Amino acid sequence: MTLQNLQSGQAFTTASTVEGVFRLFPLLPGKYELRVEAQNYGPFVFVELALQANEVVTLEISLVSGGAAEARSRLPRLPDLGPALPAGTSSTSSGYRELRHRLDSDPSYVESISPDTLPPVADIYNTVPNRWALRQPDYRRYSQKGEYVYSKPRWYDPFNRNRFKGDEPIWPERLGQQVFLNLTASTETFFDGRRVPSPSNVSSARAGSSGFLGKGEQAFLDQTLRFTFDLFHGDASFKPVDWRIRITPEFSLNDLKVRELGIVGPDVRSGTNRFDQHFGLQEAFVEIKLHDLGPNYDFVSARAGIQQFNADFRGFLFVDEEPALRIFGNLHSDRIEYNLAYFHFLEKNTNSGLNTLDRRHQQVMLGNAYLQDFFFPGYTAEFIAAWNKDDPSLHYDDNGFLVRPAPIGNVINQSPGAGPIRHGIRVGYFGWLGSGHIRRINLTHAFYQALGEDTFNPIAGKRVTVNAQMVAAELSYDKDWMRYRISAFYTSGDGNPRDGRARGFDSIIDLPNLAGGLFSFWNREGIRLLGSGVLLTTPGSLIPSLRASKEEGQANFVNPGIFLANVGADFEITPKLRGFANSNYLRFERTEPLEFLLFQSPIHHAIGEDLGVGVEYRPPLTENIVLTGGASALQPGKGFKDIYTGRTYFSLFGSVKFTF
Repeated sequence: MTLQNLQSGQAFTTASTVEGVFRLFPLLPGKYELRVEAQNYGPFVFVELALQANEVVTLEISLVSGGAAEARSRLPRLPDLGPALPAGTSSTSSGYRELRHRLDSDPSYVESISPDTLPPVADIYNTVPNRWALRQPDYRRYSQKGEYVYSKPRWYDPFNRNRFKGDEPIWPERLGQQVFLNLTASTETFFDGRRVPSPSNVSSARAGSSGFLGKGEQAFLDQTLRFTFDLFHGDASFKPVDWRIRITPEFSLNDLKVRELGIVGPDVRSGTNRFDQHFGLQEAFVEIKLHDLGPNYDFVSARAGIQQFNADFRGFLFVDEEPALRIFGNLHSDRIEYNLAYFHFLEKNTNSGLNTLDRRHQQVMLGNAYLQDFFFPGYTAEFIAAWNKDDPSLHYDDNGFLVRPAPIGNVINQSPGAGPIRHGIRVGYFGWLGSGHIRRINLTHAFYQALGEDTFNPIAGKRVTVNAQMVAAELSYDKDWMRYRISAFYTSGDGNPRDGRARGFDSIIDLPNLAGGLFSFWNREGIRLLGSGVLLTTPGSLIPSLRASKEEGQANFVNPGIFLANVGADFEITPKLRGFANSNYLRFERTEPLEFLLFQSPIHHAIGEDLGVGVEYRPPLTENIVLTGGASALQPGKGFKDIYTGRTYFSLFGSVKFTF
């Protein structure tokens, strides 16, 4: 581009940038001739361009390709677009003009170009047989070590481009270059030192000890190794995959050390220490997309095999890895998501909680739908219906304890002419849940109604009809680096354990993340109901359901229920370090089932106060290394003292998790 002053004859020449843009400044006021030239294009000449003082002029120019004759400017005929001042320019002393010479905007212009005048394709396009083989250039602007863009890929590096982490096709020359492999390996070491209520049993570990309550200190160590092989066909973006095959085996080594006999097993000769190992298949499924419903990636897919599933936002009803046939997808540009699933359960290993290869006579059918921006932007509602069919069966866990039916009350009903009748569940659940935010307030809530029957409840000693409820809510508010939380949790209790109605709520297999979650003593630890073969509350549950086991036992709807109030806060101390603090107040909703089982009256409602603190540390700001630790304690109230003692129970735990 050449700009020549018509008065002084001084000329300015410059080349455009790669985007085709050129700039000249500053220039003296005056009249100029503008000439623009490009190879294989006809030149453009602006004969007389007048520039005023403190004026900015923008020109948009199109050139005629080929050897066309010189194009003289018609720009003076175009109207001025009016003042549009650039940044930093005064409106009183400057102006802004935008002049256009675009051939495609002229309706009278029709450009007819001969194919012979076009440049060869090879001069414009660089043909690449495999776009996934393109490598980023070596880029290191600074000499210091650290994380940089354009890093060279390595097979052992999960952060940068890696064929084994789904970043490029595993078979670049096959199946349309769309088959990816994502390998994930994780190891987690978990330690829990705790004091929980423990019986001294018939034979005490300490000679001469005759106390009903024994030494409750325990130490538990669990080491798990988990591997996931995920092979899928797609484009490695947010578009749903066309098909997927996933296999996840997991191996567990665990050790439990206690101070009383009869805890690691019913035989006191088993001692006070138990070491166990187990290999389980936690995922093994195939998935295929059945149909695309629209251009915005609405779809319907099916998945068959062992798979993870969480029925709701916080794990109140059903969280597990079980064999299932599941239909899922979304509608209306992902504003509606849905699931239809049928589960046929496997037996669990007692000490690790992993799957075995034995079938269990329990089936669950479930359907749910999530509606985004339900009434309020940012708030998602969920509606769910589920059916739990747990047939009567006889089962001892891996340590030798009877868990089905629960060894409490009347185990079997010897009905004349009908044979033995055992504990069986036929219960439906209906729920409305929500999670999200309404303006500045974060909200999570849940309501479940349970209806059905128990063929022979061991506490009631007869068939019972089920009518029970669960309600939970959490409100939180973010201020700077802190989140303040208040929450409440309620399950109905049974006020008459011997009538034909069961009013105590119980879940299928819950794992609630509420009221402190992992950092709550009541939530994390299992508390045995001494003098019986059941647990007051199972590990990873808020409900005092009086089950023999959460995974291997059966739901029990004749239970005391609970009311819990929580106050807590989360602290983003640094981008890598997060802190937690929680305080819970707990009380039984009804105490009649406990009084009936323990032959003790009265038992007060107050369970006590549950206090917990914890930290989570992520050294590389990812989930590849996570260190978690915490402490919690339960200070018993009157009701807990009636059952046990006033001694404070506590837990200290820590976990280290590495993921590739």
